[in-house]
Amino acid sequence: MRAVPVQPAAPPGTLRRAGTRGGRWGKGRRLDVGLPATPTGTLPPRDERLVALEKWITETVQAHTDPGERRILHGYAVWHHLRRLRRRIGDQHTTQLQDMNVRCHVTAADNFLTWLAAEGLTLGTCTQADLERWMTDPAFTYRDETGHFVRWSVQHRHAHGLTYGTIRWTGPQGTIDSEKRWADARRLLNDDTLPTADRVAGLLLILYAQKIATISQLTVDDVDITGGTAAISFGTSPVILPIPLAALVHELVATRRGKAKIGTPDDVPWLFPGGQPGRPLSDSQIALRLHKIGIRPQQDRSTALFTLAAELPAAILARMLGVHIQVAVQWQKASGGDWAAYAADVSQRSNRAHQQGEDTHAP
Repeated sequence: MRAVPVQPAAPPGTLRRAGTRGGRWGKGRRLDVGLPATPTGTLPPRDERLVALEKWITETVQAHTDPGERRILHGYAVWHHLRRLRRRIGDQHTTQLQDMNVRCHVTAADNFLTWLAAEGLTLGTCTQADLERWMTDPAFTYRDETGHFVRWSVQHRHAHGLTYGTIRWTGPQGTIDSEKRWADARRLLNDDTLPTADRVAGLLLILYAQKIATISQLTVDDVDITGGTAAISFGTSPVILPIPLAALVHELVATRRGKAKIGTPDDVPWLFPGGQPGRPLSDSQIALRLHKIGIRPQQDRSTALFTLAAELPAAILARMLGVHIQVAVQWQKASGGDWAAYAADVSQRSNRAHQQGEDTHAP
């Protein structure tokens, strides 16, 4: 990276004020002002993932026209999640999992606030019955992340009288879920009447236990097509796809085009381009489309996850799925049927997180 000369220092306190509550939240405002210079007078390499995350948060917040919604979402995204992320990474760069964790939580809050506005409600007027009605909506995704936002809103007095308990899944129901998983896989591989994008998204979820948020953010750079084979990168190790799925991915790469995009597929970086120029298909849109073709994102992913955890060593599972090794070990503990030990471990993590003012979710 070419060294960038540092401009003369700003007046004392200027950059500090830009990153405090006193600073105004304006369109296009950069959140990473005031990068420290190295002793040679050059800027250190930028954390591009963090910069992109900050830009996305800015756009997401500014998309809300109601000042109250913007203020709440800004507080949740910036003062809770970004501040915690910055403290956690220190001098290191943001990892993909850290980036996706923040995006999932902010998207959940954004979706819930948008739904409330469409219903003529606000967080302050939302009742428990309203919350439960949202939870039964077909487009409802990010169950755990929505629960975190609701609890945060109550804690910060943006909402009142709302409760959102943790719902524990008890694992795949033996052969029933396993048989459905393979039946769905065969259907998605062979049913040419379904859109290619829906077939690929569904197969990545039920075969490789990928979150919808991860699927949404996949780009063509994550796919390596050589001849009739294809590999896709979710974590640090590319996953070689079976030939039928590789053919579908090859077709998707060649034909994908967002609704709002005029041009060739080469102009679109996203594997699943959305209706807005330059943006991928949203998580809620993918979830709704999968629901329509009989895929249950949360339950079907969990079945795939526990099946993979029972078949693969934790280290390979972590590299393949792009998760931390400790998370992979926890999944293996659960998939092995040791539910008591698994629940105790999750409970201990939750208690520690609660003491630290953070939320930790079971996988």
